[in-house]
Amino acid sequence: MSGLPTIALTMGDPAGVGPEIVVKALADEELAPMANWVVVGDASVFRMMGVTVANVRDARALDGDVAFGKLDARCGAAGVEYVRIATEMCLRGEADAMVTAPLNKEAVTLSGRAFSGHTEYIAELCGATESRMLLASERLSTIHVTTHVALRAACALSTGRILRTIELGNEAMRLLGFERPRIAVCGLNPHAGEHGLFGEEDGQFILPAVAAARAAGMECSGPHAGDTVFLQASRGAYDLVVAMYHDQGHIPMKLLDFEGTVNISLGIPIIRTSVDHGTAFDIAGKGLADPRSMKQAMRMAARMAATRRRAAK
Repeated sequence: MSGLPTIALTMGDPAGVGPEIVVKALADEELAPMANWVVVGDASVFRMMGVTVANVRDARALDGDVAFGKLDARCGAAGVEYVRIATEMCLRGEADAMVTAPLNKEAVTLSGRAFSGHTEYIAELCGATESRMLLASERLSTIHVTTHVALRAACALSTGRILRTIELGNEAMRLLGFERPRIAVCGLNPHAGEHGLFGEEDGQFILPAVAAARAAGMECSGPHAGDTVFLQASRGAYDLVVAMYHDQGHIPMKLLDFEGTVNISLGIPIIRTSVDHGTAFDIAGKGLADPRSMKQAMRMAARMAATRRRAAK
């Protein structure tokens, strides 16, 4: 077991489906031997569920029982505490990667904490200033120049930020086993601006970033029309698509492979993957949660951790 990576799994919001998908994923006989899995959460929640989970880092963040499917500020605060513990485990070298179950932003906000998302919070804990979100599946991967900001703010493009996004995406795809990733960069405007007919941003900001990436040796092209590039990529033309804003990348990824898509944080010094779905309060505690996204997040974390370990030797 000492040769395997150690990976921290956070429970997520205790009132959501996080505890259930963690239990179901750990029961997978193919996943279990891929890493030393350490669950970060409250052991009391598993006792409420009537299950026994080995190797739990008991945060003891909850006072009292949990009502599954109910918005609870205590659960919001506890979920964030699990993320903090797992992140610090990675930063101290106690874990090689972390996998997070979903949090509920409203529950976290009710606890009195400003919270825009896992990626931003983990980046803050790591002291990173340029985090990005990569959505990855077996069919396609997409990285976002911006994520949880207003659409108006996302349209204020920066060539430097676009280039850095391409670089981070290229590095991540190499960590996932792509020797020379084929990268397509989306335009911002319809038809990528149609040579300035529908806006100047594509030529003014995106084209120079693509040119700089190519000059640095990356296999990169664009800007491409957002309404066709994902279809081309899903058919094998590209390994990675760079989206300019949240919905441009999230909608096609979730449509193509909702259950198999994994959220990977980039631009931070640790490996972090996550499910790409929410807390699903409507089915929490009912035994109906689908663990496929959690299983895929665990597989990718183990794969990335093993690649990084080999590269460090």
